[in-house]
Amino acid sequence: MIKAMDINWILLRQISVLSIFFGLILGVITLIPYIGTFSFIFLICFISPLVIWILVKYNCLSLTSIKDSVIVGAIAGFVSYLGFSVIYVPVSVVLMKLFHFATNYGVGLMLQNANFFLLVVISLFLGVLGATVNAFTAFLTMCVMDMLGTFRK
Repeated sequence: MIKAMDINWILLRQISVLSIFFGLILGVITLIPYIGTFSFIFLICFISPLVIWILVKYNCLSLTSIKDSVIVGAIAGFVSYLGFSVIYVPVSVVLMKLFHFATNYGVGLMLQNANFFLLVVISLFLGVLGATVNAFTAFLTMCVMDMLGTFRK
């Protein structure tokens, strides 16, 4: 018989709210030319260490296993990218279609003739990519924090 997993809904909400907040902020920052590339890389790679660090600092999160860190990282990465997409994709489409201005030339070319379905598929794919990379960086964060002894047991 399979044992049901206990889900801490309060912790899940805290992770989601922090991730959405950072995703929305990075969605606005990524619209700025030249700075946008760095904020996008930060979004894809380093949101989960930031979320984990904040939650551990305020004693909201206690990572006890590698599995916990990977799950928290994946959730933070996916949710933050969805928050990012809510701001970045519509504004980029409007800038490209109305003003023929692209903050990032490659993204501008892609969004120029994309339909709604394609935008959703690309956003979900990049969300999964962000979840995967953030799961790995969350694992590395747990290893570093464990090495430094910052976890409270």
